[in-house]
Amino acid sequence: MHRPKRTDKARRVEIDRVEEMAVVKHKLVLAGLSLLEIDRRFGLSRGTAGTTLREPNAAGERAIADALGTKAHILWPSRYRPSGQRRSPQPRENYRRPPTMRQRQKAVGA
Repeated sequence: MHRPKRTDKARRVEIDRVEEMAVVKHKLVLAGLSLLEIDRRFGLSRGTAGTTLREPNAAGERAIADALGTKAHILWPSRYRPSGQRRSPQPRENYRRPPTMRQRQKAVGA
């Protein structure tokens, strides 16, 4: 049995974050909501909700969760402790941009 390489762990974290974003986007589509609508409804700067999908933003997380009628720690488990308390400071990997679709497709093909 071999130890997982550090790159394997980093790849898993990236995949988890992409899946986390996809789940939130899916819930927004099912609810008939757009990110721009959420920005307007909650008085956020334009683009805040969209950025929140990729990077931690407490106000954006609360707004999206409220619009979906749920709690932020359920939508973004990587940004919150199991108790529901927000991680502070956020783990460094939460600020890394997830790979683009093209990068993910290249990695699968390689």
